[in-house]
Amino acid sequence: MLEAIRLSERGMEQNQGGPFGCIITLGDEIVGQGWNQVIVNDDPTAHAEIVAIRDACKKLRHFHLHDCELYASCEPCPMCLSAIYWAQIKTVYFANTRQDAAAIGFNDSFIYDELKLSDEHRTIKMIAIGRNDAQKVFQVWKEKGDKTLY
Repeated sequence: MLEAIRLSERGMEQNQGGPFGCIITLGDEIVGQGWNQVIVNDDPTAHAEIVAIRDACKKLRHFHLHDCELYASCEPCPMCLSAIYWAQIKTVYFANTRQDAAAIGFNDSFIYDELKLSDEHRTIKMIAIGRNDAQKVFQVWKEKGDKTLY
């Protein structure tokens, strides 16, 4: 955890993004690391956990991290939590809470609230179009013999 906290401080001091750091371990080895790089990369998805997941997947040459553990300097936001589930990380440890993050200007509660709403009640318009055409591609995927499931 101390390494994740150190990375959070490093990125913050270099003005690369907010004060968030993360490491991913496989056994006793650090296989992924990251810090918030939203500002330096002009990328709203460049959160510490996402950067660390990308780093670990590249090093391990696999899109699943099911034997790995993640240490984050702060409780993961909804986007990062989703990525953690997709990566199949088995355990998450965090230091600061989402309430701590909100107290310094990183409040994700509106996203948690939005996810509970139906499409027609969300702040961002969600409009389904082109389903018939898109379904054709899904059918090809369903029948594809050489696909890799994830």
